[in-house]
Amino acid sequence: MKHFEHPDALLSEAPVDLGTTGVTVLDQAVVDAFAAATRDHQWIHLDAERAAAGPFGRTIVHGHLMLSLASWAVEQVLRVDGSSMAINYGLDRVRFPRPLPVGEPFLVRVGLTSADVVDDWVHCGLDCSFESPSGGKPFCAATKLARFSRS
Repeated sequence: MKHFEHPDALLSEAPVDLGTTGVTVLDQAVVDAFAAATRDHQWIHLDAERAAAGPFGRTIVHGHLMLSLASWAVEQVLRVDGSSMAINYGLDRVRFPRPLPVGEPFLVRVGLTSADVVDDWVHCGLDCSFESPSGGKPFCAATKLARFSRS
């Protein structure tokens, strides 16, 4: 984990690789709960029998479920002290190069790509790449935008 004593310390560090999360797995129960919460009941995520005969050979994780884990991933590799608040500012350049099968292990590689002062915040771009531990194209890649208060 990279540790910064104050958000201003990020300004001179970008770009820098922050590291990777540990390997994790999303099981069908998590996918089912996400589908219920978001009302996205697409069969490729929920119906194991139909999905087995479908284009991916089994159920796959929702792309937006992976995106929702970007904040968690950043928290695993980055600690910023001296800030009274951090906020999610959005996402840029989101893409899903290949599906993540339910139950397949993945990790998230995080890099600090930019850091700039905006008003009384340090505005950061954090590239998040959801990858298989064995390599290949990422399942999801996005730039998470975060802001850290400078007080």
